[in-house]
Amino acid sequence: MPVRVLPPRALSRVAMLPLVLLAACASGLPAGSSGPLPVREGRFQPTGAFGNYLAGRFAAGETDTAAAAQFFDRALQTDPGNPELLTRAFHAALADGRDPAALARRVLAQQPGALLPSLVVAAEEARDGRFDQVEQRLRALPRQGAGQLLQPLLLAWAQAGRGHWEQALATLRPLADGARFRGAFALHAGLIADLADRPREAERWYGIAAAESGASLRAAEIQASFAARQGRLEDARRLLAEIAAASDDIAMVEARLLRDLERRPVGTAADGMAEALLALGGALRQQEASEFALLLLRVALLLRPDFPAAKLMVADLLETDRRYEAAAGMLARVRRDSPYAPAARVRLSMVLDRLDRTEAAIGELEALAADDPTRAEPLARLGDILRGRQRFAEAARAYDRAVERLGPPERRQWTLYYARGIAHERSKDWPRAEADFLKALELSPDQPYVLNYLGYTWADQGRELARAKRMIERAVELRPHDGHIIDSLGWVLFRMGDYRGAVRWLERAVELVPRDPVINDHLGDAYWMVGRQNEAQFQWRRALTLSPEPEEIPRIEAKLRDGLVLPPANVAAGTGPGEAPATPR
Repeated sequence: MPVRVLPPRALSRVAMLPLVLLAACASGLPAGSSGPLPVREGRFQPTGAFGNYLAGRFAAGETDTAAAAQFFDRALQTDPGNPELLTRAFHAALADGRDPAALARRVLAQQPGALLPSLVVAAEEARDGRFDQVEQRLRALPRQGAGQLLQPLLLAWAQAGRGHWEQALATLRPLADGARFRGAFALHAGLIADLADRPREAERWYGIAAAESGASLRAAEIQASFAARQGRLEDARRLLAEIAAASDDIAMVEARLLRDLERRPVGTAADGMAEALLALGGALRQQEASEFALLLLRVALLLRPDFPAAKLMVADLLETDRRYEAAAGMLARVRRDSPYAPAARVRLSMVLDRLDRTEAAIGELEALAADDPTRAEPLARLGDILRGRQRFAEAARAYDRAVERLGPPERRQWTLYYARGIAHERSKDWPRAEADFLKALELSPDQPYVLNYLGYTWADQGRELARAKRMIERAVELRPHDGHIIDSLGWVLFRMGDYRGAVRWLERAVELVPRDPVINDHLGDAYWMVGRQNEAQFQWRRALTLSPEPEEIPRIEAKLRDGLVLPPANVAAGTGPGEAPATPR
């Protein structure tokens, strides 16, 4: 099954950057401070405030926060009083994980009450225990935009930091009893009451939060810890088991959380402030406001430097921006004794593989598998990496080791059998592949990609055609706009001799995925069989321009030369009985 990767970023902006900067540097603006900027060898080095400003803007647009911070800092040295340069230098430093406190104070001197600089300075004051100053600073923040949620939460934690528990709860009570953001306010009211040793009030607020908010690992961890500390260990286990059932990665964390239930997840007021920033960062990330989410999470790490949940979310944002080195660095900072360490190490291995450090990724997963010989997840991820590198036989062996660690398979583990089936099929071991696909469907019958993979392969082999058609039709119902699945339906109709039906579905597949060589080739075959030979040859020629698999090229060229000369049952990829089928999609 070929892997479809996203195309690389367009390079036109990169090519234009030196020209823009040369023009800026020739503009007569003053030269920058002495000493070259420590940028990568071969990169154009701008001079002057405007040149460095443009370079910083470009780097920020490319999410290269390290370069953006350096360029804006250089520009600011040239023009220290410029408010825009100061603000951009502050944001870039914060986004890159540097200490932005000095820049934050300079921004506040020009723009009192600016949100992010206020949060950075408040974090510094909270770390020092100066919660009276934190409270005063937070009271000045407006309750608009993100401040609607953030200002009252942080204010309540500042009051809790001063030991004013009743005042802190009074700040949150009307909001937690209201409608807007009720779940978030109730959760933090519960955390404050819990920290103040008011278990009855904490339980009430936790109950409201659970009813109002969706399930998440962090919320389950908080509520399970409270239940365990109240002597309800079975309730704690149930809460964690329910959330772990949704994800293999969470399942790895579950066992360590169970061993750590007596520890309060939020033990100080500064921790509570970081928790509030984490919650808002997660909400903004879901709304695709990733840049602001990253800035809030950086402030959370200023408050609580060893905050694994925040580190994992920062790493996820960095990885989404393809900043793999930075993501790897963040994941490596999750302590090995943290309950979140197994999930961080699995994520780290995947990032290392993206950096083409595959052997290091394999070593990380093998070490994690050895650390906990009961868990299948590290070996399953090892199989994923090897399969992605087309080391299919090795991948199948890794999946075998993962399956050996399973108890009775659960529904969510269909993915493991599906992945192993792909590895077996690509290793030319079809009987084992077929057994794995059938097992995956036994565990989870309506998985469209499993239905498609197995149904397509059967069609390609000329076997189980009626059953393959039913399976692919179900996959189309589940994914009606997936061109590859629609192509499979057209192909099984072709193999069954319904050439007109095949044309209809294959034309639809080409509309959805116009640049897939396999789909265009299939449509050419169908056109030929309904007497549209000129159109068939056009599709075959087009398929040759779309980078088909090397072994497909002679087959397509033969069809262009001779037309379809094999019986329809063997048309699939020019194969004869008993030969290997074409790779499913």
